[in-house]
Amino acid sequence: MKKNLLIIAQTFIIVFVTHLSFSQVVAPPLGSSASFVLFSSQGAVTNGGVKAIVTGNVGTNGGGSTTGFGNVNGVIHDGDAASIQAAADLLIAYNQLNATTATNAHAPGLGGGETLFTGVYNIGGTSFLDLTLNLDAQGDPNAVFIFKINGAFSTNAAAKIKLLNGAQACNVFWKVEGKVDMATGTYMRGNIIANNAEIVMAINDTLEGRAFSTTGAITVAGIMAYTPLGCGTVVLSGPVAPTLGATACYALFSGSGNVGNSGVTYVTGDVGTNVGATAGYNPLLVAGTIHTSPDASTGQSATALTTVYNYLTAQPHDIQLMFPALFGNGLELTPHTYLMNTAASLTDTVYLNALNNPNAVFIIKINGAFAAAVNSKVKLVNGAQAKNVYWLVEGTVDIAANSVFNGTIVGNNGLVSLGTGVIINGRVLATNRALNTSGINAVSPSGNCSVLPVTWLYFRGKPVQKDVLLEWGTTNEMNNGFYTIEKSRDGQRFETLTTVNATKAVGPAENNYSFLDRQPFSLNYYRISQTDKDGQVNPYNTIMVKMSNNQGFDARSYVQGSYVYLQTSGTTAGNGTIELYSIEGKRMSSQKVMLTREPNLYKISYPVQKGMYLIHLLSNGKKLYTGKVMQR
Repeated sequence: MKKNLLIIAQTFIIVFVTHLSFSQVVAPPLGSSASFVLFSSQGAVTNGGVKAIVTGNVGTNGGGSTTGFGNVNGVIHDGDAASIQAAADLLIAYNQLNATTATNAHAPGLGGGETLFTGVYNIGGTSFLDLTLNLDAQGDPNAVFIFKINGAFSTNAAAKIKLLNGAQACNVFWKVEGKVDMATGTYMRGNIIANNAEIVMAINDTLEGRAFSTTGAITVAGIMAYTPLGCGTVVLSGPVAPTLGATACYALFSGSGNVGNSGVTYVTGDVGTNVGATAGYNPLLVAGTIHTSPDASTGQSATALTTVYNYLTAQPHDIQLMFPALFGNGLELTPHTYLMNTAASLTDTVYLNALNNPNAVFIIKINGAFAAAVNSKVKLVNGAQAKNVYWLVEGTVDIAANSVFNGTIVGNNGLVSLGTGVIINGRVLATNRALNTSGINAVSPSGNCSVLPVTWLYFRGKPVQKDVLLEWGTTNEMNNGFYTIEKSRDGQRFETLTTVNATKAVGPAENNYSFLDRQPFSLNYYRISQTDKDGQVNPYNTIMVKMSNNQGFDARSYVQGSYVYLQTSGTTAGNGTIELYSIEGKRMSSQKVMLTREPNLYKISYPVQKGMYLIHLLSNGKKLYTGKVMQR
């Protein structure tokens, strides 16, 4: 009986220790504080004069206020219900981090080119970051890195955190028992919690993450800071776009007012008005129809424009930009509905960041006149598209010379003027006033509605054994150059997979195309676009294709002599990693391998002594195989 109890106890200890050794480090829950990029539970949050580019909420729950930031791509919460909840959630996160058991001890100095893997790192006193610190997730996007610093933390100039092999800033945590002081040019990643101390960030610092203080001021100057993606963060798609109806085909239109031009103006799309006259446009420079006087098309467009205006007016805003006179100046916006509650001026550049979501929609509502200064720009980044951007202006619209503007402008109750050299990638629509242009270039996202390059029939994909077969069909091809297929693991970050030349056939004949992806992921997103011979790109659709998990995959491991061997077959071709651990959880070996569908035999480079070992095969962020071997 005693012997049986001893065996049971030993088994329990082995299982328990194994579980502890291999349990994944757990990230603390941030709760509502996750929406903040800069927040203090008790302390002022201040930007010191130089423009800061900030995405995420900013605020404090007491001990001061938020000052000096200008427009923030988020909401400022000072001493309100949101800040109370954020302070409570921040305390929970801090307490969990504080209670986390360290898995590694580390010297005060971090960086210098070193590479660290997932774990909880304890530093007994003050700490600093110099040069580069690499955080390697080894293909696991859920890998968590926690740094428990029992003193102040500082960075040297231009120090940086690099994320490797799937590591994500949202999974990096810094618990600091003292002041956080970042020197100029620091590129910091992760969630920083300074306990009972201040945080200082210098000019040209970048933070992909969050900076929190439980009790202490947060002072920044000329930084870029943004909340990280991943870790369950909802992919922003913005509001639902309005249905444009008949206005979609117009590049320039007024519901009631003359539409006139001086200078050499190029237009792709229709031009016209439903009340008044359209004059000054050279038919040779307009790829579309010039409606010189009201007709059935302008009547339909005027009706549709009223619907569009009413929809945009009723759209509730997510974020109010509090300084309309300072609009631009490098401000970055993400997919939301924004409100500026008075007249606004665009200076320099505003960036519209779709966060790699090509369907993301932006609506910017301005309750007053809107003026764009000379050479000002609206730039689209990370997949943003002009067809998904809408500007509602309650007053005059004045776009000064050489400005570049993206999106559909709806001007209500005000004259619209577009200066010399202005580029409009979108539409300019006036509800009931005149629209004047002077030597501009305007391209409607719908192009020339009278001539479509292709008519799409379908785009689909399906697994065929270990490949993915992509098929698409079109008809009415004209001026068609080629097709581009892009591929993504997550539906956000796409890379070009292939291009396929269009058939030389034109007219109503049906054309069918196909392409075989011989190196698919387990989950694949594909999108296709068509490019005209003149370079115009027309996106069509995005599809998802899921492969069967480990289809045809087989693996076994064994010991021969002093070495461990792993035999595989049926793996998806690509990079892999074989890791060898002792039964206590200590990693003994890690080596990169090239996987193929054909049978392979891999020899682990580490000679093993007597005992039990665990072997893992990882690829594309997933474990394909886990096995045990015994060296007797």
